[in-house]
Amino acid sequence: MPEYLAPGVFVEEVSFRSKSIEGVPTSTTGFAGMAKWGPVCYREQGIQGPISCEPRLITSFTEFERVYGALENIQIDDAGATVPRLPYLAHSARAFFENGGKRLYVSRVFAPNTGFDSADFDTAADAWGIGRVAVSITGNPDAILQARWPGEMGNMFVKVLVTRSKNIAYENDDLGLVQVRGVQAGAVVEVTSAANLPAPLGNAPLDLNNLRVVAINSDGVQTFISGADGNPDAPANDDVIQLVQLRFQVTMGSQINEYADLATDPSQKRYLGRIFDITNPEDPDCPFWFNWQPTAGNTIAAAQLAADLRGTEGAEDVYGYRFEGGNDGVQVSPDDLAGNAADPDDASLKATGLEALAEVEDIAIVALPDSGDMGSTVLSRVAAQNLVSHAERARYRIAVVDGPINSSLNDIRDFRAQFDSKYAAIYYPWINIFDPNERFSQGTPPRQIALPPSGFITGIYARNDIERGVHKAPANEVIRGLTRFELNINKPRNEVINPEGINALRYFEGRGFRVWGARTMSSDPEWKYVNVRRLFIFIENSIDQSSQWAVFEPNNRILWDNIRRMVEDFLLVLWRDGALLGAKPEDAFFVRCDRTTMTQNDLDNGRLVCLIGIAPVKPAEFVIFRIGQYTADAS
Repeated sequence: MPEYLAPGVFVEEVSFRSKSIEGVPTSTTGFAGMAKWGPVCYREQGIQGPISCEPRLITSFTEFERVYGALENIQIDDAGATVPRLPYLAHSARAFFENGGKRLYVSRVFAPNTGFDSADFDTAADAWGIGRVAVSITGNPDAILQARWPGEMGNMFVKVLVTRSKNIAYENDDLGLVQVRGVQAGAVVEVTSAANLPAPLGNAPLDLNNLRVVAINSDGVQTFISGADGNPDAPANDDVIQLVQLRFQVTMGSQINEYADLATDPSQKRYLGRIFDITNPEDPDCPFWFNWQPTAGNTIAAAQLAADLRGTEGAEDVYGYRFEGGNDGVQVSPDDLAGNAADPDDASLKATGLEALAEVEDIAIVALPDSGDMGSTVLSRVAAQNLVSHAERARYRIAVVDGPINSSLNDIRDFRAQFDSKYAAIYYPWINIFDPNERFSQGTPPRQIALPPSGFITGIYARNDIERGVHKAPANEVIRGLTRFELNINKPRNEVINPEGINALRYFEGRGFRVWGARTMSSDPEWKYVNVRRLFIFIENSIDQSSQWAVFEPNNRILWDNIRRMVEDFLLVLWRDGALLGAKPEDAFFVRCDRTTMTQNDLDNGRLVCLIGIAPVKPAEFVIFRIGQYTADAS
C-alpha cells in the first residue's frame, strides 16, 4: 500500500481486470547441419575465433545465402580425397521458405579435418579450415587477414584499393604553417611537392617517402611525421596534400562486398582493426578479421601499413590477397550434430549443434536435414535419436525426422520401428527437385537431386499455423517446389505405413503433391496426431510464458481467481477459433484453481495447483459416407 504522510491529492492507477495470456509463436523453426560458410563456434583450444557464434535468425533464403553460403556442394575430405556433398541444410532452408516458412534459426555444424596441413600456418588452424594470409609490414609484425569462419569459402580474395581526397592543404596565417582540413590525429596524408606535380590519382601505389602521419598537439596545431624516417616534416606552401584511405573489395564466390573509408591508425574511428574486428565488426556478416599489432612507439606505423597493404607491384586495379588454408572439413557425425553444451567455466566455448538451438526458446520445430545421408542407416538412426531426445528435453518443440536416403518400404518401416515419441513425426519418401546449380540446356535432361522432406514439411507446418492455426493438422497440404517423389506411394502402400505412424507424401492426379499423414511416432493413442501434440505445446508454453508474474504473489483466493479467469479467457478464444471440441465452453474445457486442487501441504510448501482439462479437435483422418438403396413406401 502507498504511504500517505502529508495532505494532498493522490492519483493512482489500478487494474480491475485479470491478467491475459498471449499465444506464443509456433512456426519458428530450427535447423542444425553442415553449411558452406557462416557462424560456428571453435571448440579447439588455442584458436582465436569470434565469440558471437550463436545460431542466427534467418527470415529469407537471400539472407541465408549471405550468412551461410549458397547451394554449391560442400567439398568434404574422405581419406585424403575430396568428395562433393549436397548442402542439405541450404536446400532445406530454401524449401522451408518456398513452402511458407517465415523464421528460421540455423546452427551450423563443422567437423575439422585433423589431417590437413598447409605447412604455412599452425596445424590447429589448418584443421579447422580457416583461410588466411599474412602481409609483411615494414618495421612492424606481419598483418594477418583471417577468415572469421572455417570453410572453403574462406579462401576469399581481398582487393586493396587506395582512395585519395582532393587537395586539403591551406596556409594558417596566424601560425604561419601549412595545415590540412578535416583530419584527426593519426590520419595518413600524401604530400606532393610542386616539382613532382601532378599529384597521384585514384588507386596509384603509395610511396612511403611521400606519406606523412598527422599529429596534433594540445593547442590543436598539426605536425606531419615523415613516413620515411619518422621525423617532423613541414610541408611547403605550394605542396599538394591529399588524405589517404583504403577501400577493400572482398570476393567470396559470386558475392562481392565493399568496405570504404578505412584508416590505418588505431586512434581513427574507421580503423581497419575496428571495422574488421573478430567479434564485433561493423558488418555482422563481415567474412574476415584484421589482426595486427604495430610495434610499440612506432609513430609512422599507420603510413607503413597503408603503403604495404596497397603494395607497389601489380596493375592498379587488381592488387590484392588470396586467402589460403580454408577447407570444408570432414563428414559430421551424429555426435557433432547433437553438439556440446556451453562450457560454464569458459565463456568463449559456446554451445554447438542442437545444444545451441536448445538455448533459443522461440523455436517450436526442429530438424536435422543432414541426418538422412550419414553414410549408413545406423548413423542416420543415431542422429535421429539425438534429434528426438532434444525435442523431448525441450518439451515445447516437435522434431521432424527424415528417414535414410533411398529407403525402401521395408527399410523405412524398420527405421520407424526403433522410435516411440510423442514429440516427433517422420515423413516418407525423399523429394526430388531440379538441381538449382545447373542451367537448363536444350536437348539435355536436367539433373535432379534428392532432398530430405524435413525442409518442405517444416515450411508447411509454418504455413499451416499462419493460415489456419496450430490446431489444424498439417496434412492434405500442397508441397511446393518439387518435380516428383523418390518413390511413389499408392493407397495399398499407404495402408501399410500409415498405421505405423509413417506420414506419406503422395501425388494425386489433378490435386498435385500433398502431405498425406498427420501422425506422431508415438504408441500412445492419446498423442497419435501431430496437431494435438502441437496444440498442447502451444497452450502449455503460452500459459508458462504468461503466468510468470504469479510467482511469489500471495497464495490466496485472489490469486487463484485471477489465474482461473486468465486461463479461461485464453481457452475461450481457442474454442471460438475451432481449436477445441464442444458445443459450448463447458464441453470444451474446464479450469479449477481452489482448495479442491490444493492440500494444506501444498499451501505450506508454496505450491499453487491449477487443474486444466481440454478437449482438442482431432483430424478427420477417415471420412466415411455410408450409402445404401432406399425404396419409398407407396402410400
